[in-house]
Amino acid sequence: MSHRPCPICKKPRNAQFTPFCSSRCRDRDLAQWFGDGYSVPGPPAQPEDIVREE
Repeated sequence: MSHRPCPICKKPRNAQFTPFCSSRCRDRDLAQWFGDGYSVPGPPAQPEDIVREE
């Protein structure tokens, strides 16, 4: 098991919620993704530039 701490609160990781320490930190991370808290650097993509793969 890794000795790195939870990326959200820095407490020790829990194997059940890896890489987080709890479901709370896991859910906080998911909320960051849903709320655009994380992003990839660069200009925003325009909807017409995104090609659907079917």
